[in-house]
Amino acid sequence: MNNYAGRAGLINSGGASGENDFAEAVKTAVINKRAGGMGLICGRKSFQRPMTEGVKLLNTIQDVYLEKGITIA
Repeated sequence: MNNYAGRAGLINSGGASGENDFAEAVKTAVINKRAGGMGLICGRKSFQRPMTEGVKLLNTIQDVYLEKGITIA
């Protein structure tokens, strides 16, 4: 079916890396998911930090999209 039955997936860009990366990434992911989005691009936020922190950030963003309590607004 064309474009998932008329629904084209929205993927937001996470923006530049900064001091409040975790809070900004979670906020952006929640807003995106509530708007019907399907993902968040977060390269610099995760890859410009130590590996353990980057993985934690990616896992946190994944948790937003897996959370069934966050639904379309």
